[in-house]
Amino acid sequence: MKKVLITGCNGQLGRSLNYLLKDTDIEVINTDVDNLDICDWEQVCKVVTENKPDTIINCAAHTAVDKCETDRENAERINALGPKNLAKAAALIDAQIVQVSTDYVFAGDADKPYVESDEPAPQSVYGSTKLAGEKAVMAETDKYFIVRTAWLYGEGNNFVRTMLRLAKDHDEITVVNDQFGSPTSSLELARMILHIIPTGEYGIYHGTCEGITSWYEFACEIMRQSGSSTKIVPVTTDEYPASVAKRPAYSVLDNKKLNSMGDYRMKQWKDALTEYMDMMGYSAK
Repeated sequence: MKKVLITGCNGQLGRSLNYLLKDTDIEVINTDVDNLDICDWEQVCKVVTENKPDTIINCAAHTAVDKCETDRENAERINALGPKNLAKAAALIDAQIVQVSTDYVFAGDADKPYVESDEPAPQSVYGSTKLAGEKAVMAETDKYFIVRTAWLYGEGNNFVRTMLRLAKDHDEITVVNDQFGSPTSSLELARMILHIIPTGEYGIYHGTCEGITSWYEFACEIMRQSGSSTKIVPVTTDEYPASVAKRPAYSVLDNKKLNSMGDYRMKQWKDALTEYMDMMGYSAK
């Protein structure tokens, strides 16, 4: 891997990838919506064939879950057509592609962690368009890594920052306690992606930090590590103001394929949160 093209470079994962690659001998070609429209085949073909990256990492996505419900056309273009174009261009130059996907491809009603081979059953426009993106990539090339992640946070808008912002002005914050997942730092996800790329072990991967928690417990841990005295009040999904898109009640992903490789495991979610809080200056230490 000598040259990497990153789409969505200004997002949380894109920033983390750049952070890890900045002192390496790998050449990074950064693109975002202002200089590459992944939905435009001619643009994608031109950028990819001119730069000839060894690997394309697609971090671009329409991730506003509720907005996707009312903006299906754009969700389909960005989450399905864009990956198709990138994979098609990658195949032209025999490059690898990493397509970042989501826990939302599953129904979210399981009683044990989802493994890569479990049958997808998306319950939202966001989930269905991301699944369409997975299928489009697999149809265009054999040299793909599809990496499903969940509950991502990094340098950008995310749950951790929202909780810390609300804690400044509120004595209490209500957070749902009946939705379960694995909080994942974008830095840990970036490390995982950069680990699997050189292996050539293509296929579908789950990439989340280890461990299971609820949004309520996640919020409590954020308050604890930040030293905030704001009280977190648990509520049920039914008690919480309704959202447009259905949220998965249980979207824990099992990193089965990654862990079976034997030499790499992602951090426990609390440890990854500690690293993030320290790096961002949010820690009470």
